[in-house]
Amino acid sequence: MNIWIAIGVTAVGCYLVKLLGLLVPVGVLERPLVQRLAALLPVGLLAALTAQQTFSAGGALVLDARGAGLAAAALALVLRAPFLVVVAVAVGVTAGVRALSG
Repeated sequence: MNIWIAIGVTAVGCYLVKLLGLLVPVGVLERPLVQRLAALLPVGLLAALTAQQTFSAGGALVLDARGAGLAAAALALVLRAPFLVVVAVAVGVTAGVRALSG
């Protein structure tokens, strides 16, 4: 029963957040600072999610093959590789490090 209560509270909370977003006056959304923040916020959130998923396991800081894969992907991005190549490089390096480390 507790799960259904949590699901219900989450659904209502999500609806209220969406409603609050729709109630923001247009004048506020057209300010340059708000537009700049709205453009940068997804990048920051994605970077934080990537770091959390790459460098943590069970609440502890972990440096393993995922870090090597992320570093290889970053290098491929710096070299302006296409997205599929970046993903393939990350997968290949991660798999290679895992295979070598046993």
